[in-house]
Amino acid sequence: MKKILKTILLILVATGLTACGNDTDSEDASGNSSSGGTTDVEIGENVLVAYFTEPEETGTDALAGASRVVEEGEVVGNTQFLAQIISEETGAELFQIDTVQEYPADHDELVDQGDQEQSEDARPELAAEIENLDDYDTIFVGYPNWFSDLPMPMYTFFESHDFADKTIIPFSTHGGSRLSGTIETIEELQPDAKVYDDALSISRSEVAGSRQTIIDWVNGI
Repeated sequence: MKKILKTILLILVATGLTACGNDTDSEDASGNSSSGGTTDVEIGENVLVAYFTEPEETGTDALAGASRVVEEGEVVGNTQFLAQIISEETGAELFQIDTVQEYPADHDELVDQGDQEQSEDARPELAAEIENLDDYDTIFVGYPNWFSDLPMPMYTFFESHDFADKTIIPFSTHGGSRLSGTIETIEELQPDAKVYDDALSISRSEVAGSRQTIIDWVNGI
């Protein structure tokens, strides 16, 4: 009887170790996610940080707004905040992905418009494109997670630019959905690019205190 129990125990222990070893998906406290994909990239010499940021919220309390943060007295969008720090750390130029039609500043109205665009599979017109894209070999691309997806202007952006043979390094802000499937979507939209999937994703409630997290992430690439 003891031999049988010992054998069963050994089998259970071995099975548990195998299950841990096969768990390839990992996520740290900052929301970074790695699924065993393209993590072997290097930041090139010619770098651009392109980002789509939500409009600033109305009201006096920046933390109450879903899309802005106060940095040294300046009010900026959450994703813009990440983009500026990445730019400072890498020496990269900044390019804001902006649309011809302005988004509402009111949070509820913004949510309604984003939801409608997604349901219609819309492609909002961009105010400008990257004219000198050939000059860059590495592009950091930032966006908020809207409804567990890319904001629809990001679809316009990726469908308007050819990132073939370039490295795309995504970063994102979110309200609880982390990266969702946005990395896979970018890979589908830009199949000839190398997409870094150990992307940075930070909750909007943690953006204000995330400077060191962003710097550590950049230096870890």
